[in-house]
Amino acid sequence: MGIFSILLTIVGLSAFETISSVDNAIINAEVLSTMKPKYQRRFLVRGILIAVFIVRGLLPWLIIYFTAPQLWFIGSFTATFSNNPQIHTIIASSAPILLMGWGIFLLFLFFYRLFLEPKHFGLPHEKFFQKQWWRFYAIVSIILVILVWLGMNISPMVGFGAVVWSSAFFIIHGFKTQAERQEERLAQNSKNISDIAKILYLEVIDATFSLDGVLGAFAFTLSVPLILIGNGLGAFVVRRLTVHNVQRIQKYKYLKNWAMYSILCLGIVMILKSFWFGLPEWISPVLTFAIIGYFFRKSHIDLKTVEKILES
Repeated sequence: MGIFSILLTIVGLSAFETISSVDNAIINAEVLSTMKPKYQRRFLVRGILIAVFIVRGLLPWLIIYFTAPQLWFIGSFTATFSNNPQIHTIIASSAPILLMGWGIFLLFLFFYRLFLEPKHFGLPHEKFFQKQWWRFYAIVSIILVILVWLGMNISPMVGFGAVVWSSAFFIIHGFKTQAERQEERLAQNSKNISDIAKILYLEVIDATFSLDGVLGAFAFTLSVPLILIGNGLGAFVVRRLTVHNVQRIQKYKYLKNWAMYSILCLGIVMILKSFWFGLPEWISPVLTFAIIGYFFRKSHIDLKTVEKILES
């Protein structure tokens, strides 16, 4: 990768990590508002080490390692910067299994948010799909059958990866739903809980919610160091928003739409790459920037309209 591609990838990763985590940051802010300033600073400074190096750094590293164990543990971290053609062959042969599984995960996540998750309707078709919520399970089941059948033509392991990560989606979604409910209870019953306990609890919840950003990162690159840098910067931005600017961010009503359509595009990119489509490296960051720009502008226009109405 050239310098421009590397910078574009890092900025794209940061942007995706930020928009996929802002919704969680809003809930975190409710808990942080009940804490003393020094503990808020601890969450921002010390907590970022856990959020970046353990969750968003170690997890992608482990995923690459378990998918291609022949690279060994250290090799799975440095392999993407190696000039050894044998290492590139190993990564390339393992990539379809990874990309198909994670593409399925993100595609399911998109349909879940489209059909079942409450949100402001940013595009005309969203209201229609929300009314058809009961079709969600039928649609994702049909998609899974088709992609498993197509994946089996590449390799049985590609088809198996699709099944594994479709199951992982429903398991992880169950944990995330429970985490959301627990975080809401934490905000409501905060007087009975120490600030240190709140920080520890927020870190556990952050780890649960970080998986979307970690998996989506592989649509940008398979390089663990770049994922660590890009997602780390995004995690830091989210922490800053959580502590200082969350009230302003909440006014932008189409936050969920930003993340939803980014997830759709990255899921499609992953699935296409698993079928050996030669997509350019810049496609994921450019799509992410385009989606963010569209919904940011739409949110900004709505915000200005509301402010004018209130002033008049």
